[in-house]
Amino acid sequence: MFQILTKEVLNPLIVRMEVEAPRIAASALPGQFLIVRTHALGERIPLTICDYSPERGTVTLVTQIVGASSRRICDMEVGECFTDVVGPLGQPSEFVKEPLETLREQRFLFVAGGLGTAPVYPQVKYLHERGVKVDVVLGAKSKDYVIFEQEMQAVCDRLFICTDDGSYGYPGLVTGKVQELLAAGEHYDQAVAIGPMVMMKYVALTTQPFGLPLVVSLNTLMVDGTGMCGACRVTIAGKTKFACVDGPEFNAYDVDFDEAIQRQGMYKIQEVEADHQCRLEHGTKTR
Repeated sequence: MFQILTKEVLNPLIVRMEVEAPRIAASALPGQFLIVRTHALGERIPLTICDYSPERGTVTLVTQIVGASSRRICDMEVGECFTDVVGPLGQPSEFVKEPLETLREQRFLFVAGGLGTAPVYPQVKYLHERGVKVDVVLGAKSKDYVIFEQEMQAVCDRLFICTDDGSYGYPGLVTGKVQELLAAGEHYDQAVAIGPMVMMKYVALTTQPFGLPLVVSLNTLMVDGTGMCGACRVTIAGKTKFACVDGPEFNAYDVDFDEAIQRQGMYKIQEVEADHQCRLEHGTKTR
């Protein structure tokens, strides 16, 4: 069984859990994800792997409430078990295939928005442990919604926090800070952006004039997580790809973001209705 060992409420909508899953922990790599089910008839929910410890035999999951199934996950408590946890799935980040000598010659810039901070963390940690220089721009709506600040600070060279309302750190969007860094002459060999689809689109528009290679993660499009449902179809360099099996990471300049944004909103009404019905029928422990 996949027992929840620890649980932490990071903000009113986001919960972090450490789950017992030794086989997944032994083989997970940055960029990959897994699928969980809360009960036998539960929906399959793809979640990025926020952290993993082969020594402890655990994986760390971060879940944001967007509908009924994610709310059920966030309502689970320490000692309870998921019916299924399957993974690791998806392609790992490209940099894990590079020789260590090549990696150490590079400098990375990561841009994390909201929940995207969770999948950014294991990538930054992986590079930090190998002596690679990494800067991180982390964005949130306000100070209360900043997550992983201390954890990220411990594994990067410089951390720049941005808040939309100016309540903490840089006052404004992450694109403003990225523009400021690049215009000031900061050199990076590779950038990675993970967060809301519209954020990644505008990060790409910001970095492209500087000729900075940029990778984005399309993990938020995934539903089934195995390529069978087709819900995560996306156009990459004019060709149809599936975020779950071909990605979830792609060259940002090849992504048709407008199509991806439209696809992401296809089931928004159903998600809201299902969440409302879940709260009426079963109650809820989270807001």
